Amino acid sequence: MRSASEDLTARARIRDTAIAAFARDGFDATSLRAIAREAGVSPALIVHHFGDRTALREACDDYVVAAFMDEKHDLISAPTQDRIRAALNDLEQYGAYIDYLGHMLRDGSAASDRLFDSILAATRSVLDEQRAAGLLEPTSDPEMTTLLLTLIGLGPVIMRGQIARVLGEDQLSAEGLRRTTVPTLELLTHGIYATDAFLEGARSALAAEKADAEASENAEERP
Repeated sequence: MRSASEDLTARARIRDTAIAAFARDGFDATSLRAIAREAGVSPALIVHHFGDRTALREACDDYVVAAFMDEKHDLISAPTQDRIRAALNDLEQYGAYIDYLGHMLRDGSAASDRLFDSILAATRSVLDEQRAAGLLEPTSDPEMTTLLLTLIGLGPVIMRGQIARVLGEDQLSAEGLRRTTVPTLELLTHGIYATDAFLEGARSALAAEKADAEASENAEERP
């Protein structure tokens, strides 16, 4: 008969193996049998601990979300707002969790929505502090600006493989981060257009569209 500690050890090994397999191959391409083979256990033991593959995936989702959101989680030892940064600084150890996170965000599970909301809130908090300190230019829609900057930050996580193929190196590696840091800050600090023609054109087009919509609505309300 297995002891309770043996059961806990087997459960953790199955979970960690599943996270690595899901991160590497994706959820749909990874079977319980393949996870069992990599973990050195029987498929029946996975069922014993987790039930079916969907339940195993949910357990992995919850564990990875906790790793990046819960300060008491034992995987990544860093304050909540710095946990993803801490993982990026040690890809050899945490790379599978970053890749798993990328799969989660693309797949749109409930757990990934919670994590995305947390990252969005952290970005909003940083921008609010920078705005209060006078470090930001005024924008027409601060909440949309927050969302866009969050997407820029998550891009290398979600599209890590594609970006590495284009750059010839992992953007999340030390060399990749060195290469992208200054161009990213140039984009955020100065923008890329040397003219405001595109911006003013968009503003004019949207204002005209709004005026047409209001005129149409007023016409419909008149008897």
